[in-house]
Amino acid sequence: MNRKPRVYTVSRRGQALVAVMNNLADWRIVREQLWYRVPVEKAPKRWPPQWLAFYQTKIFGDEAFAVRYYGKVTRIERVTRRDLFADEPQNVKSNREYFQVFIEELLRIPVPIVSFRLRLVVFIPTTYQKLTTATEINDLFDDSPLEDALWTELKKLKIRAERQFFLEHQNQWYALDFAMFCENGKVDIETDGDAWHASAERIPEDNRRNNALAAQGYQVLRFNTMQVREEMATYCVPQILETVNRLGGLLDPDGAPRSNKHTVDGTVQQLNLFEPSEEPQEPE
Repeated sequence: MNRKPRVYTVSRRGQALVAVMNNLADWRIVREQLWYRVPVEKAPKRWPPQWLAFYQTKIFGDEAFAVRYYGKVTRIERVTRRDLFADEPQNVKSNREYFQVFIEELLRIPVPIVSFRLRLVVFIPTTYQKLTTATEINDLFDDSPLEDALWTELKKLKIRAERQFFLEHQNQWYALDFAMFCENGKVDIETDGDAWHASAERIPEDNRRNNALAAQGYQVLRFNTMQVREEMATYCVPQILETVNRLGGLLDPDGAPRSNKHTVDGTVQQLNLFEPSEEPQEPE
């Protein structure tokens, strides 16, 4: 059976790619031979990247849970596993296809881009500007201007949230625009464009999604384009904080609650950041 060819989109939003690095042998190849392999079937739709960065997992000790290294892509070749590892005995993976991504040199990011919470990290297509200015994983995501606007406001007010947070329910994966973790529940915040709201085809899927999230203790808040752009301070933020406070306030990973009282002048009490207590989940 012929497979439908995958369509890749080259754009500014995909000019840099953050890839998970969870294998010491692969890391040695990057450091010594300056190339990294991406399975063709798992490559992001925004392809090819001009810059490649690496998110390191717990096997890297003191350098874990952060993006610390990146490089400029010089060329990309489509090869098989047999081409990459000629000395490896023939096996069922020998004909698997990869993009072999070569970089000019391995550079160190001056300020590591850290992850503060256990989360699934696969590939993060982003812009070069975000890669070079981000201070945490949540700064890298570049999926929509509405998400960026809400994230900027949440970060300014020191309200902790996780962007593009994945969860599984009954063998189905769901991507949350923003996940917030409270003492008595969790919050999923979605920034939906007008076209999304106008689509009747979305209703059954939204119902299934909302039911799945409710089963896992999430309350869903949705904000449309007008609300995000024109009512951020008067509606979106107060609605988020009212929900968070009603659920007992935000939690640190160790279970300690933090205050999130919304004051009359529109400011929020400063919240403390926290360190990751577990290794982020990784794709197989």
